[in-house]
Amino acid sequence: MKFLDLAKVYIRSGAGGGGAVSFHREKFVEYGGPDGGDGGRGGDVVVQCVDGLNTLIDFRYQQHFFAKNGVPGMGKQRTGADGDDIVLRVPVGTEVLDEDQKTVIADMTAVGQRVILAKGGNGGFGNLHFKSSTNQAPRRANPGQEAVERTLWLRLKLIADAGLLGLPNAGKSTFLAATSNARPKIADYPFTTLHPNLGVVGIDNAEYVVADIPGLIEGASAGRGIGDRFLGHVERCAVLLHLIDGTSDTVVEDYKTIIGELEAYGGELAAKDRVTVLNKIDALDDEERADLKADLEKAVGGRVMLMSGVSREGLDAVLRKVRAEIEADRARERAAGAEEEPWRP
Repeated sequence: MKFLDLAKVYIRSGAGGGGAVSFHREKFVEYGGPDGGDGGRGGDVVVQCVDGLNTLIDFRYQQHFFAKNGVPGMGKQRTGADGDDIVLRVPVGTEVLDEDQKTVIADMTAVGQRVILAKGGNGGFGNLHFKSSTNQAPRRANPGQEAVERTLWLRLKLIADAGLLGLPNAGKSTFLAATSNARPKIADYPFTTLHPNLGVVGIDNAEYVVADIPGLIEGASAGRGIGDRFLGHVERCAVLLHLIDGTSDTVVEDYKTIIGELEAYGGELAAKDRVTVLNKIDALDDEERADLKADLEKAVGGRVMLMSGVSREGLDAVLRKVRAEIEADRARERAAGAEEEPWRP
């Protein structure tokens, strides 16, 4: 299945059915009176979060979603049928954006969540509705309410506990393949990974989800390379795992490049907790490891871990560190949620 994380859709709710102007006609009934029924209500356009989807590829082949109109009212006090709703089924983590691609209309984060994007029009009143003591034979009826048309964007942000960051060929896909059941493409050339991959990582009888996104290069925030469009997939992560190629001649510069792109991307991404790891240490001797770690820790201003995805050296320690950061983030969320709950006597 192809991966698609951004799609444009055109939606229209159903218009309400018009009310009817009708009078009761029956043999031996001299004053039948008005009996025009109301129009039916138009259908809604609804977005629903479903399980089993991880891409928006279905919206590449169908972009227009129109709900059914309500049926007009009829004589003999018959109300028109309501129009059928139409449902857009999206994966967990999908954001619904307005046409400007900035205004968030809905954030679909839980299976079963439903949001009405365009409400169907109400049906019009028939002339029976306007009968009164002073107006025994009204000859007016209301038209149905008009439909609502909108142009929207769907943007998928994968929900993962940890996100992998690094330059192309930093070893992110190798790490994911070594620690999970994911099988991303691995090669010795840049931009092997062209779309995000998810893997379930297990350590000490606990599991968490890791997202691997295509590598960033300098200038990604300005559109160079694949650009920064995939950074949205790690916005929801509790911690970022920053892998740095230990065989590079510019280890410190590589680190600063990624941090610069995070800051240029904006939002809270640059402020997220990070675990910085010097990768591919299987190709380094002890002296090289010590020197590179010291230089990198000076630039980071904190701890740098050593690891090799190929030989699995230091792998478990990194996984435990990431798990600890995830659990700490969840604890902070629980504490914040408890503070927001209203006090009850």
